Amino acid sequence: MGDGNARSLADFERPNFSQEWYTVLDGVMGGYSLGVLRASPEGTLVFAGNLSLENGGGFASFRSKPKSMGLLPGDSIRVRVRGDGRTYSMTLYPDRCPTAFSYRSPLHTLPDIWQEISFPLAGFVANSFGRAVSDCDPLSPFDVRALGFLLGDKRPGPFRLELGGIWIAPPGGCLMGHE
Repeated sequence: MGDGNARSLADFERPNFSQEWYTVLDGVMGGYSLGVLRASPEGTLVFAGNLSLENGGGFASFRSKPKSMGLLPGDSIRVRVRGDGRTYSMTLYPDRCPTAFSYRSPLHTLPDIWQEISFPLAGFVANSFGRAVSDCDPLSPFDVRALGFLLGDKRPGPFRLELGGIWIAPPGGCLMGHE
């Protein structure tokens, strides 16, 4: 897990931690995808449901409630995750974020295997309504107020993503490679 220099960003073993997270599903635009967040008995956060492409839908996501993240230039975000073999996006939301805007980085999961993956802040790409935005300022770590995970791979069916921890790793920290 985290090295000695990493700072915890989400403690999934703390009571009531799941109240700091919420879902955003394609129902906001008429879609039918389903997704539920729950705390597991093992002290993890589980996001599971069914992705539907019906009625213009096609995404399911969850994110943290806004707060100061304490990110600095050169930091990376490290996650311990167990997925289902699908590709998700890790999303960062800046302060004063326009509707449907975030910075994203792909999260490739292996079926039923715990992975520890690092996301350098410089690798996040501006995104709006599911499309990369090229004429946008780079991500400023000082402006990030929330983070989340999104599934929008255009493959209908069940999904499951489990988080075991999220840390901030400073520059030069011992990190596993981004997968």
